[in-house]
Amino acid sequence: MAESEEEDAEAWLRLKPVEPLPSQCCGSGCSPCVFDLYYRDLERWETARARNDRSLLSGKQPPESQGCSAKLSPETFLAFHISTMEKVTKDTYLVRFTLPGNSRLGLHPGQHLILRGVVDGLEIQRAYTPISPVTAEGYFDILIKHGELLMLAAGTGLAPMVPILQSITDNEDDETFVTLVGCFKTFEGIYLKTFFQEQARFWNVRTFFVLSQEVSPEQLPWSYRDKTHFGRLGQELVAELVACCRRKPFTLVCGSPAFNEDMARCLLSAGLTEDSYFLF
Repeated sequence: MAESEEEDAEAWLRLKPVEPLPSQCCGSGCSPCVFDLYYRDLERWETARARNDRSLLSGKQPPESQGCSAKLSPETFLAFHISTMEKVTKDTYLVRFTLPGNSRLGLHPGQHLILRGVVDGLEIQRAYTPISPVTAEGYFDILIKHGELLMLAAGTGLAPMVPILQSITDNEDDETFVTLVGCFKTFEGIYLKTFFQEQARFWNVRTFFVLSQEVSPEQLPWSYRDKTHFGRLGQELVAELVACCRRKPFTLVCGSPAFNEDMARCLLSAGLTEDSYFLF
């Protein structure tokens, strides 16, 4: 296969929808379920790839069908405008969406919506139960709670992060955004690869790796190339990681004493305070 053909094939693979994990299904019989949406998007991807036409991936509705309509459909997502966003607690927001005219949302008590949006280039999709009265006219309210956690680990220091990360992804009500960075000498030295690949498929988890003795992305599987840095985790990269978080994160650091000391210095330089990180 020619190099350009190989690059094109890898580009299409990066666009392929990721199958949800079983834990991402709430089990409430939603229509559509996250798996229904996955198979729909997979069919769209297969058609687009067969025709070599990436514009087919957008799945945009015709102009006349776009806009704000209160009539919900299990087959399509509808656009709603956010009218207000009130900070209730440190990590909880009350978000009010506008409905056209004096229309009602039309859900029964206990039913929920699947909301989808793009935050910092990351598509997020979650089920929420409106907290506004079923009789509310012209709006509906959603309570969204989330925090931000940055994990910096070197070598075996990754082990203590595993149960913490899993406790977040196992709890469907925990909406903490997690950025995990594992530092190793080589790609072969990364352990629990399958586990971290599975965790990275959750909507609120990102994983990165820093390899000190690798020099070229060409030696890595394509799925690791965009999330792997070469060299050592230093002040510049730590500042970049902190900056790409949606808010100032609480940071967990685990490694050798020298690694922990270096990371503490880098986090302070990145604008975090001593009470916003913890060294194992």
